[in-house]
Amino acid sequence: MNAIWYSHYARWNECESLDSELRQQLTAMQSDEKQLADCFSAPISFGTGGMRGVMEPGINRINLYTIRKASAGLALYLLEAFPDISVKKVVIAYDSRRHSQLFARETANILGQYGITTCIFKQLTPTPLLSFAVRHYCACAGIVITASHNPPEYNGYKVYGPDGGQITAVTAERLLEHIAAAGNELELISANEQELHKNGLLHYIDDSLLQAYLEKVSQIRVHPNLSPAIREQVKIVFTPLHGTTHDSITRGLDLFGYTQVSVVAEQAIPDPNFSTVASPNPEEPEAFRLAISYAKRVDADIIMGTDPDGDRLGVLVKNHAGDYVVLTGNQLGALLLQYLLEAKQKKGELPSNGIVLKTIVTSELGRAIASHFGVTTEDTLTGFKYIGEKIEAYEKSGAYVFQFGYEESYGYLIGDFVRDKDAVQTALVLADMCTYYKSHHKSLYDAMNDLFHSYGHYAEELISFTCKGGDGMQKIAATMTSLRSHPPSQIASQPIIAIEDYGTRIRTDCLTHTSTPLTLPTSDTIKYFFEDQSWFCVRPSGTEPKIKIYIGVKGTSQPNAQERLAALKQSILKEIGFNSE
Repeated sequence: MNAIWYSHYARWNECESLDSELRQQLTAMQSDEKQLADCFSAPISFGTGGMRGVMEPGINRINLYTIRKASAGLALYLLEAFPDISVKKVVIAYDSRRHSQLFARETANILGQYGITTCIFKQLTPTPLLSFAVRHYCACAGIVITASHNPPEYNGYKVYGPDGGQITAVTAERLLEHIAAAGNELELISANEQELHKNGLLHYIDDSLLQAYLEKVSQIRVHPNLSPAIREQVKIVFTPLHGTTHDSITRGLDLFGYTQVSVVAEQAIPDPNFSTVASPNPEEPEAFRLAISYAKRVDADIIMGTDPDGDRLGVLVKNHAGDYVVLTGNQLGALLLQYLLEAKQKKGELPSNGIVLKTIVTSELGRAIASHFGVTTEDTLTGFKYIGEKIEAYEKSGAYVFQFGYEESYGYLIGDFVRDKDAVQTALVLADMCTYYKSHHKSLYDAMNDLFHSYGHYAEELISFTCKGGDGMQKIAATMTSLRSHPPSQIASQPIIAIEDYGTRIRTDCLTHTSTPLTLPTSDTIKYFFEDQSWFCVRPSGTEPKIKIYIGVKGTSQPNAQERLAALKQSILKEIGFNSE
């Protein structure tokens, strides 16, 4: 028996004041030593995305006590980092998951115990509004209780810096040290919420914050004066997938003049069990099954859906056969980019030093579009936090003016008054984009085909493999080790011409056998390039027990691109040793 995990388990088991729900769960797993070891073997990891996990007893799980300890560690960090903390505040938001509101209030109570002022939303709030609120209130930090699109048993704790972006790796490392120093999680004492409010250490955020946010969104519209008659013809089906965006998006669409909006009633009410979908993830077409039935009844132009915390947006559009087809994250990003840059150029508002930010696994179609308009494209590592960091850096230096940021996993940012991906502002601008093309007698499906004809026929795919438990994590690690120690020289008879290893931060030219350093931060990610502009990238997920393989190709037509994508996918999976899920 491992004495380390058992000692933590014993502490919890002997705690007389243990939360009753956690006590029941702990009792139920008493005979499962493997599960106990997993729950108690080590503290839950805390990185730039905060912490995320299953809600169960244990130091390696999300629960009342690990939330308290994270909050105590954050308090210690803030007191060190901001000597004038008495005049600063921390903003707290939460989503529709089980215990999210409880965890948010406990976070405020712990911070209040350390004399730190908090502002907590009165209602469920999308993550991008938390980012906006941090900047709006000049707060020193923000916290959102969410597990994004993970299964119902998950929850999480995500921390934002004073710029409204996710914390940096340096901050996460310092924060982790303070969390470790915060003491026994079972003995932490939180202040009384009513007393904190009475003493001015706890404030509740009302509806005025959403109003201020929508005013900012209205300022990034590039075609605000489109005919009201055309806007009234645009039919939209919207689903918040049981999450947080119902009020913000429906109010925004109403403010922008969209009257034919059908909300999927079965998914409009927040539901921690996400009972109408297998997964509340707008990347999954199955999540739109109900929305498609609504769209067919009203002959909708577009279907839009957000994940539970409102930072990702999925979209379906009607093709020439009248069927609703998914726009990939890469495709919607390309459409938005073309729409925004073209409008700004026509109005003379496109700066000479504009920049588009995308991740290394996002389609090269975006780079082609930006180049056409004379705009620079810069790649970041996977994760929107890196895009947020770049926005902040360029705002300070003045070297570039941010135009658009996106990632293939359905995350977009248009207006930098938010510093994380924002499904709310994207949905509202998307409605305008649909109206604009409708005024030119085109659908979004037509507009996407126009992009292919103008810039080339790009196609991409993401394949994910779930590897649960310790054995699964070992398999992921072994795969990455093998790729580094025995790198493939060719795939499907195509020679690999370059390899970028972000773990070693070296780019290797396989033709000249020369190496150059990479400037991006360290990441357990490897990307391979072929001469015909195809590429693939392998990385473990940062938030789930998965390994992900991204593939991109460019063909002579869409059928040709899809054929090349399928063939390359098959060869890559054979090389790496995984079977497609």
